[in-house]
Amino acid sequence: MLDDTLLDDPAALRRADHDRALLALAGSGARVRTALRLAEAAGLDRLRPDGRPRAVLVAGHGSALTAAEMLAALAGTASLVAPLPPTDAAPVPRTDRATAPAVFTAGLAWQLPGWAGPLDLLVISSAAGGERGLVALAEQAYARGCAIVVTAPEGSPLAEAALQVRALPLPFVPSADTSDAPADDDDGDRGRGAEPDLPAEDPAALWAHLAPLLALTQKLGVTPLPYDALAASADLLDATAVRCRPDAAAYTNPAKSLAARLAGTVPLLWAEGPVAGAAAGRFAAQLAERAGRPALAGLLPQALTAHRGMFTGQLGAGADPDDFFRDRVEEPDPLHLQVLLLRQTAEEAPAGPGSAAGPGFGGAPGAPGASGASGEEEDGGPAEVPADDARPRSFGVTRAHRLAAAHDVRLTEYASRRPEPLHALVELVALTDFAAVYLGLAAQS
Repeated sequence: MLDDTLLDDPAALRRADHDRALLALAGSGARVRTALRLAEAAGLDRLRPDGRPRAVLVAGHGSALTAAEMLAALAGTASLVAPLPPTDAAPVPRTDRATAPAVFTAGLAWQLPGWAGPLDLLVISSAAGGERGLVALAEQAYARGCAIVVTAPEGSPLAEAALQVRALPLPFVPSADTSDAPADDDDGDRGRGAEPDLPAEDPAALWAHLAPLLALTQKLGVTPLPYDALAASADLLDATAVRCRPDAAAYTNPAKSLAARLAGTVPLLWAEGPVAGAAAGRFAAQLAERAGRPALAGLLPQALTAHRGMFTGQLGAGADPDDFFRDRVEEPDPLHLQVLLLRQTAEEAPAGPGSAAGPGFGGAPGAPGASGASGEEEDGGPAEVPADDARPRSFGVTRAHRLAAAHDVRLTEYASRRPEPLHALVELVALTDFAAVYLGLAAQS
């Protein structure tokens, strides 16, 4: 059950946010700027590539792999970008019986594809830098003649191994200091007490992985980004943090509104295009991690056939939350299906009153993150698209609306009107990250 009163109580939100996820997300823009500055200081600005690599392999786990998937979406078909997930896991022995068990990810293992060689680039990204499997992967890539770039915390075993294999070391930017955070209690950190070797991931670690990765691939010509696209992305993250701040009322905070809309539902996260598809996949992972909620992500048009059975089953029209004969005291509210459709629509909004979805729909075509004098009418940001919106839709989107309407399933459409794919991706991910955290905090209470 969702405690919607908590969403309008900033003090209660701060008390419930034991691992300071909202604070971490609010600092995402600063984290991107720091990562870009440190990458330049590490030698990225002096890099003079002879040409594009045949393939870019990105190895890691968690949000590092999410960053790889986003890079693949932005690179398109011009370059081969292949995420390298772990292929095996082994137990890591304790150094002391009195200490906590080693983190599960420390024992993960990776394997290079058989075709990888001197024409390819391997990027290894880790927030901890202690994975022995990534150290072994760097050694394997060095033996094959691959170019290697390593993003890891300074002084970590992985960062030291990067120097041994002649890799370009890029520092991983950690979250802001939380040493004064309250101590964990029985109702504190979700899952950390029950599964100490599977700690929750920093929700903003994605940007510390993605920023240096995009700066590198921009330099190599893998991602055709404008020269100021990364700096503008940091501004967009700041603008989203202002719109989605805890002290903003739920009716003006798009992340709180989205969280309340998803409560009590099984969401189908559909997307049109690879950029929105990467955002939908990230949202599904964050709903599981931060809110403990299942969600299915899919890319149109194939999601229509893959998820068709969800509409004809129990969660479709048969799950009526307003059933007159339901015992509202003894029976919990039934789950029902909901479709959330994410899109990037770069066309201009039609003129005239009542044509927009409300404040913030798509935003003006000005600089990212611009705001009014009052600070309350920030520019841009994805917003709900009205059902009677007159803009042209693809046949897949039109068919999705018809399928949902035929089975009385609510379909909510969110669109970013940024013409630059990276900026649309940043806006969609930033909004849905905040929504997942708010949903988790309100559900816990």
